[in-house]
Amino acid sequence: MPDAAASGVGAGDPSDAAAAVAEQDPLVLGAAVVGLLVVLVALWWGIRWFRRTPGQQFISHLADHEDVSVLMHPNPDPDAMASALAVAEFADHAGVDTSLQYPGQIRHQENRAFETVLDLDFDHVDTANDLVSDDVVLVDHNEPRGFSGAERVDPIAVVDHHPGEGTGSEFTDVRPDHGSCASILSEYFQQQNWEPVSPKEEAALNGDAGRVLSADTATGLLYGIQSDTKHLTKGCSEAEFTASAYLYEGIDEDSLDRIANPQVDAEVLEVKARAINERVVRNAFAVADVDEVSNADAIPQAADELTRLEGVTAVVVMGQRDDTLHLSGRSRDDRVHMGKALRAVVDDIPMANAGGHARMGGGQLSVEHMEGLSSSTNCSTP
Repeated sequence: MPDAAASGVGAGDPSDAAAAVAEQDPLVLGAAVVGLLVVLVALWWGIRWFRRTPGQQFISHLADHEDVSVLMHPNPDPDAMASALAVAEFADHAGVDTSLQYPGQIRHQENRAFETVLDLDFDHVDTANDLVSDDVVLVDHNEPRGFSGAERVDPIAVVDHHPGEGTGSEFTDVRPDHGSCASILSEYFQQQNWEPVSPKEEAALNGDAGRVLSADTATGLLYGIQSDTKHLTKGCSEAEFTASAYLYEGIDEDSLDRIANPQVDAEVLEVKARAINERVVRNAFAVADVDEVSNADAIPQAADELTRLEGVTAVVVMGQRDDTLHLSGRSRDDRVHMGKALRAVVDDIPMANAGGHARMGGGQLSVEHMEGLSSSTNCSTP
């Protein structure tokens, strides 16, 4: 066996061993150092990647595309429209073209006022072929619905606060504990250090905005939060209050007032009256059939009205528009999870869907597919 001392390598001294290797082959040591640096850099980058906020991740994925279609749910409300507006602002900053699209109708007076006052340009979708881009971002819902071919749409990103199993192929942020989708997008802006400014300050910037949140977007997001939480009185989380405080400096008070106090369609008042007159109350639960309507958004407004009745804690209002039966439910009763209750009602009915939160839910049933249902199903009325 060779003598350790003779070989110049101290058997118990690693530094001597490294020096010996360097003397014998400096390239080996150089390669080892480079390899170690590569590993350290990769590790640092990996840690930094995984520590990125959801907002940073969303913007990064958005910037990878030339154009996107931002898709709202059918009959979009202020929360959905504000969320789409926020995504468009992020995309514009990243140099990405956007198309804001929706199926259904914008009929509710509050929704029409939101679109008109903020001068928004939305595109209507009847089929999947109407989507301007193959790269779709869903806001305020997590599964495409409400148009022909919706089941074939594979969104790249989903931002939502409703329960559901839908995901984006690149990015998913679904938070059922939040009271609005707008509060999630507001958090993204805050995480990216965007600054809300008043309309006067925005005008003074003369287009050189940088990371400045426009007054229209700030106003829209704030009203989206208010609309989905009954003005911060129902279904709120801490996120809604944090987002509202963040957005406050950038709102346009005149626009906010015009959106919040629109004129009411005459049919809405008639449908509310019909719901009150036709209500059936059992214990603390009320049900009303308002028959045929031309404005389906009058149905949830009638449900809101019925919840004001003394002694009533849960309400379902139904009405038919064209070939669809619409359901809208509200609950102030901890025993009644309205979204689950409506889902259970339509579970076995073909071409029907329903769901929602504990306090609020909705559903649609195809009248055509309900024909003959009672005759083929053994039912008994308690």
